[in-house]
Amino acid sequence: MTWTRAFGKGSGWLLQKIVNGFALSKISPNTLTFIGLIINVVAAIFFGYARAENKDRMFVYAGLVIIGAGLFDMVDGRVARQTNQVSVFGAFFDSVLDRYSDVALFFGLLVYYARGNRFFYVVLVAFCMTASLMVSYTRARAEALIGTCKVGFMERPERIVLVIIGALFNHWGVMAPALWTLALFSTITVIHRIRYTYNETERRKLLIASQ
Repeated sequence: MTWTRAFGKGSGWLLQKIVNGFALSKISPNTLTFIGLIINVVAAIFFGYARAENKDRMFVYAGLVIIGAGLFDMVDGRVARQTNQVSVFGAFFDSVLDRYSDVALFFGLLVYYARGNRFFYVVLVAFCMTASLMVSYTRARAEALIGTCKVGFMERPERIVLVIIGALFNHWGVMAPALWTLALFSTITVIHRIRYTYNETERRKLLIASQ
């Protein structure tokens, strides 16, 4: 067994133990989802309160807190399935709170750059926030029309990982390239989904016309 496979197996075992613990506690999966949002708001506060003299430490705190929030994001669905509490509303609730979590993190960064009078990065973070929401919106809107639209690279996990990397390694100025990467690939993902949806709707139009 390779070390990567062993690590994956160990991580899966630990995650399942956590899921089992939450399942035994009878806590609602929706409550876990809400707790994840609150933890992300705490991370946003760390971003917002960062100053020139303590920004690296505060950013590291924010990155670690986001990792903690990610744990709840990973287990809420698993707990729902294990306790037979899967519901349409639960999926909807999870999606809505994920958007709030994303906005909270970017809002914290907006506050940080605004307090430092770094207007260019305020605009960049605002663009990242908009592009991230559009990645989710284009998928939701497309799937209402064509059933499925999972194309594109920059999904929420990739975006969160970029923010975490930027936060943890901001001492070396990693947040700036992380934001540029997020902005670029989120935009590419939105364009990809628009094009995919257009092609699918045109294909179905031709299919109907040929019948």
